[in-house]
Amino acid sequence: MSYFPAFLNLRTKRILIIGGGIIAYNKLVHLLDFTKNIHIISQEFCDDMLYTIEKKSLSYQQKAYKVGDIKEYEIVIIAIDDRALAKNIYEESREYKCLCNSVDNLEHCDFTFASYIKQGDLTLAISTNGSSPAFAKQLKIYLESIIPRDVSGFLKEMKELRATLPKGKERMNMLKTKAKNYIKSWRKI
Repeated sequence: MSYFPAFLNLRTKRILIIGGGIIAYNKLVHLLDFTKNIHIISQEFCDDMLYTIEKKSLSYQQKAYKVGDIKEYEIVIIAIDDRALAKNIYEESREYKCLCNSVDNLEHCDFTFASYIKQGDLTLAISTNGSSPAFAKQLKIYLESIIPRDVSGFLKEMKELRATLPKGKERMNMLKTKAKNYIKSWRKI
């Protein structure tokens, strides 16, 4: 099964991470590129997780998960070793109609975390639908090596042009040519 690629606006979404280990921490780091509206529940927290929670002033509870903890959240990430509990939490998420990701357990996922590149307004997502995260990571490294560091400035300029030029075919063609020439210039670098 393939996952539909979508970019979600997380600004108003409440997110819960269940787990405090290194895998949960990695998911937290990815989410922090897009929102701070994150709560974490775990009985134990790795040092990196605690440091980040404190540094970013995130809310958390040091406790065991209990039924109902997910009811106030739109997105739930389950990053725990207890497979039976993860399955129960996923099944509970059906009741509350929240999106759920159970790490390394595709049958209990509404979505997966793509490998991604974020440079200002540019966000590229890479997914292998779980078949090879290692490949996705290597492709990400390759793409990062060819995208110029000034891409954010270029996108800012394009955004300003779109806002100031009148809509129409002329604007569309000019922006298309400008983008095409910018990408062509990468081969010369």
